[in-house]
Amino acid sequence: ASLSFEKDRLWLNGSEVLDASKAKRFRACVDGVRALATDKIDPDTNKVIVSKDDWKRMHVHIASYNTFPTAAGLASSAAGYAALVAALVRLYGAEESYPGEFTAIARQGSGSACRSLYGGFVAWRSGGAKDDWSDSVAEQVADESHWEEVRAVILVVSDAKKETSSTAGMSNSVATSELLAFRAREVVPKRMGIIEKAIKAKDFEAFGKVTMMDSNQFHATCLDTYPPIFYMNDVSRSVVQMVHRYNEWAGDIRAAYTFDAGPNAVLYTLDKHVVELLALVLKYYPAQSEDLVGDYVNNSVLSKQALEFELEPSLTEAVEKTGRVREHGDVKMVYCTKGGPGPKILVGSCEIFEFKIE
Repeated sequence: ASLSFEKDRLWLNGSEVLDASKAKRFRACVDGVRALATDKIDPDTNKVIVSKDDWKRMHVHIASYNTFPTAAGLASSAAGYAALVAALVRLYGAEESYPGEFTAIARQGSGSACRSLYGGFVAWRSGGAKDDWSDSVAEQVADESHWEEVRAVILVVSDAKKETSSTAGMSNSVATSELLAFRAREVVPKRMGIIEKAIKAKDFEAFGKVTMMDSNQFHATCLDTYPPIFYMNDVSRSVVQMVHRYNEWAGDIRAAYTFDAGPNAVLYTLDKHVVELLALVLKYYPAQSEDLVGDYVNNSVLSKQALEFELEPSLTEAVEKTGRVREHGDVKMVYCTKGGPGPKILVGSCEIFEFKIE
């Protein structure tokens, strides 16, 4: 931030976003946090370095990088806007006037960004009791240490920018889908109660079932939109079939899929099953070529264990009854991860990029 800057500017993955200073969502986050700025005090001298009135006259230059594909349905906007708000809060020394206010600001950048400001399992409360929707905030259901056994295996089916953005798609669904209105009124509140209870009880069976059912219904509302929105593709649907065959073979829910506004799959499982699930993924969704296996999965240790894991013949037989055969390149990348904290400051060896603003 500087008084010498002529306007607020944003660089995304090294390229400047033109007219970012006029973009509604970007402005909502910058202006929202700036309005909560406090005096910046020198900790050594206790003198005011920047007054809260000075902040109002300053503009900011922001460099943002994604390590996930952008606008492909993998919550890059949620991560980006959460990081933006967190960075601005630190810069301005901003203070909330009510609990969750920062999440309400992040939500105006990207809905899911409100949840990304906290770690672990987070709920986005619908709000609406207040005219300005300031009560639509995120609340942490359980922190990242509560259920450490949960793992996520993310299949990047496409890293291309999706045809219909999340914001445009949801706006059209609200305007044309009667199923969406029913879902919001009758289904979501009940399922929120079920999944919060499952998280607190560490009940993966209940967690997995409601996760998959809700993903399916979300995409049903996309089809009910006019004209219909097709986020999932044939590879996405084959992943759904594979997961169901896996669970049927196991006799319980060992894996659960969910698809956001895109074709990419997020598969939840428990630590004790992650190698088996990854082995199944690598068998039916192998890397584009053998030379790329080392870069195909982000976790080399898990990748090695999965490649060495011997799947039960009865399991592979069950999957192959869906018509799925090994197809190289259907999945571009596989990420193995788990729940973590909210935004954190990267320093020293943790820094993931170098950027110079000219």
